[in-house]
Amino acid sequence: MKHQTHGHEDSGAADPDTHGQAMPTDDPTSVLDPDQHEHHGQGTQHADADHEVHVHGEHAGHSTAMFKNRFWISLILTVPVVLFSHMFAEIVGYTPPEFPGSMWISPILGTFIFIYGGAPFLKGGITELKSRQPGMMLLIAMAISVAFIASWITTLGIGNFNLDFWWELALLVVIMLLGHWMEMRALGSAAGALDALAALLPDEADKVTDAGIETVPASTLAAGDVVLVRSGARVPADGDIVDGSAEFDESMITGESRTVARTVGETVVAGTVATDNAVRVQVTAVGSDTTLAGIQRLVAEAQASSSKAQALADRAAALLFYFALIAGIITFIAWLLLGSPDDAVIRTVTVLVIACPHALGLAIPLVIAISTERAAKGGVLIKNRMALERMRTVDVVLFDKTGTLTEGRHAVTATTTTGGVSEAEMLALAAAVESDSEHPVARAIVQAAAENQEATEFGYRGSGFSSMTGRGVRATVNGSEVAVGGPNMLKEVSLATPPDMTGTVREWVDRGASVLHVVRDGAVIGAVRLEDRVRDESRAAVKALQDRGVKVAMITGDARQVAEAVGAELGIDEVFADVLPQDKDSKVSELQSRGLKVAMVGDGVNDAPALARSEVGIAIGAGTDVAMESAGVVLAGNDPRSVLAMIDLSRASYRKMIQNLVWATGYNILAVPLAAGVLAFAGFVLSPAAGAVLMSVSTIVVALNAQLLRRIDLSPERITT
Repeated sequence: MKHQTHGHEDSGAADPDTHGQAMPTDDPTSVLDPDQHEHHGQGTQHADADHEVHVHGEHAGHSTAMFKNRFWISLILTVPVVLFSHMFAEIVGYTPPEFPGSMWISPILGTFIFIYGGAPFLKGGITELKSRQPGMMLLIAMAISVAFIASWITTLGIGNFNLDFWWELALLVVIMLLGHWMEMRALGSAAGALDALAALLPDEADKVTDAGIETVPASTLAAGDVVLVRSGARVPADGDIVDGSAEFDESMITGESRTVARTVGETVVAGTVATDNAVRVQVTAVGSDTTLAGIQRLVAEAQASSSKAQALADRAAALLFYFALIAGIITFIAWLLLGSPDDAVIRTVTVLVIACPHALGLAIPLVIAISTERAAKGGVLIKNRMALERMRTVDVVLFDKTGTLTEGRHAVTATTTTGGVSEAEMLALAAAVESDSEHPVARAIVQAAAENQEATEFGYRGSGFSSMTGRGVRATVNGSEVAVGGPNMLKEVSLATPPDMTGTVREWVDRGASVLHVVRDGAVIGAVRLEDRVRDESRAAVKALQDRGVKVAMITGDARQVAEAVGAELGIDEVFADVLPQDKDSKVSELQSRGLKVAMVGDGVNDAPALARSEVGIAIGAGTDVAMESAGVVLAGNDPRSVLAMIDLSRASYRKMIQNLVWATGYNILAVPLAAGVLAFAGFVLSPAAGAVLMSVSTIVVALNAQLLRRIDLSPERITT
């Protein structure tokens, strides 16, 4: 299907030639909770039904609820395991309770914990082993498996070994489950973006038949069918209007903040909303052929192509795995050569068990959990842990213009008049005419007059309001007939811009602004400039990013002159203008092809593929569900300064991750050789019990160090010009 694009992505400036047309009500759809997207009928019909959900890292196939449930059950069972452990009792200095069968409590419950609580790690370890990419899962699986086998050997009295590691096995599983549960809470789901896209489509459609209007499942529509799209309803499939005309809210597809007039013969896209009138649409594309389905495919492809790089903790775990394995082999062979097979087993088991320190399982998740909490207080929702890690390496931040760097709504940014009337009076007259209109332009003019003290002092009120469709509006004000409208209105009444205003108006038009003229009693008395106003916060955000060595780029569907005007005002490094919705994704790829790491900030459905493609996708919280689901980070508000919070937090949390990994792995580097017996010649050998105690100390240090992240100030207000 040939998809026709209309106009710009919107500078926020109104189209003066649609001024005066009936205006839409608010979008009747609410922001949907992605966790509730279970039944959308038509939804899956418009996606590739067999799309693959890509979940990276060791958590593939695992859910937050699974880790949470296994943690709590394992924690409850760990209490008696530890309480009845003779090795733990010796460390702490107490006598375990004894009664008939008490000796089997730790082995039986420990076995259950190993099988139930350890299952995710055992399965993950096998997967990593098969893929030859050892990481955290394989390291944990090795430690708990060795502890499990050694503990049963001790429990059954096989050989002369004191390797009662049931308590250590239980604690290791519980702490690792806790760490992974905390980490999973920070992870986003790739499927969420596709679900949110599907949710834009209605479940049912009003099909026009010979017998009248029949409500049918939207999934049953076929090309050639005619459907009735009522005011406030979404278009169920791509098609052409065959009867009626209406203003359509296409923001979820194009990102434009203004509605677009559509009439007979023009194309409308599935998921868009008819805001003011009912129209009849002949379906031209359904299912995977629709524009929305195409965006879904782009999102899926971009998510599938994102980096498969292992997380920082996994890389450390991989090194520890090889270190422990080699150390274990050397230990076993060395003690065998020394003629002590019992010591060979004890020392090797101890090395392999303590090779996976508790601290390593908490080093990264603790930092992520605290970072996520701190970010939330600063208005930033971190959905993906890799987004947090990658943000510190970003070279360029690519902002979508409308609603991100700009306010996304019409505003009067300048006025001009002919001699004999002040700008305040001209504005007061225009506001009096527009006061009864709900058009965004009207609201902008009324607000500008309300903020101008001199204009309010006139106290003008209009009467006899009437709309000139597609041209403007008029009313009687203070005994005079006053009209406000665009170029078409002037042509209709055979008027031209007065010579003393011509230069100013031409300059406004050249920069891409919309211009409305004010006519009183048949004479042009002034004009107002309407634009999408740049946020004050945007200036501070751009400067602060550049001060941190990060380039700033802007992307928009607006005409080049509009984009360049905003770019120059903000001092942006690079501007992409005239970009079609489906091409935003390719602009991210273009930046990446230059060797740059990109953070994309956007708020519309058309931004979703670009958000998914970039190293870090940042969605504006006031945007669409799809944009938020495609992104790794969501900004709760519209303040672009919040991007700085992400960069500062990413850099600070990365430092904490490195520090925690040094503590966690540093313990191993020292403890493993001691447990292997390198100082046995001097009479010192690290016992299994002592190794376990040191492991706990390392965990405490890691936990305390992570808490220091709470001191970071992430409030947007700290970034000023």
